[in-house]
Amino acid sequence: MANTQGPQGNYDPAGSTQMFRAFVDEAPQGQQQQQAAGSSGPRVGVIVGVVVAVIVVAVVAWLAMK
Repeated sequence: MANTQGPQGNYDPAGSTQMFRAFVDEAPQGQQQQQAAGSSGPRVGVIVGVVVAVIVVAVVAWLAMK
């Protein structure tokens, strides 16, 4: 067990402050990787949504002219 101290100098036998700081320091890197990997996903969804909307409008217009 490492003898670590918290921000106020309190003894932290479990080292949870150190583990928390490591987690906080690593979190932005993981989020950046997820955003880079998933950046094309929302664009594809918007394109599909627009195509579906155009098809629905075309079908409604075609039915109105019948």
